[in-house]
Amino acid sequence: MKNVNADEEVLEFAIAREIEAHNFYMALAQRVESPEIKSVFEELAGEELEHQAKLELELMKTGRVVTEPKKIIDEHEYILSDDKSQLDMDYKDVLMLGVEKEEAAFRTYVNLIPQTDSDESREVLLALAQEEVRHKIRFETEYDLLLKKD
Repeated sequence: MKNVNADEEVLEFAIAREIEAHNFYMALAQRVESPEIKSVFEELAGEELEHQAKLELELMKTGRVVTEPKKIIDEHEYILSDDKSQLDMDYKDVLMLGVEKEEAAFRTYVNLIPQTDSDESREVLLALAQEEVRHKIRFETEYDLLLKKD
């Protein structure tokens, strides 16, 4: 049995979170009617896949072979299984949910940084934390603009 070090566990955990984030944004993209908003969610989903790729590259540097995730949840299943109240959300609610999700992702990366011994892994996690903050700000900005229209 191959030994798994803390850095590998941290990276695998982060990869799983990015897959979940991708599924979350794709599910949101399927729920909105506006093509512009759908495009924003699809773009964010794509960025989460880029984050996943960065983490997988870092994992490969440890000598691990990256395999396909065991199960990727269908986007519709993901959004519905996560919280039934999401069925009744309007666009403002979706934006606030996005803010919450990105804040949680940021905090996850910040909390993972001290758990890794590799300077390179810490740098990757810090960079991803910064990207999650940018996503959060994007949602907050859209929310503020929406409030000004009302």
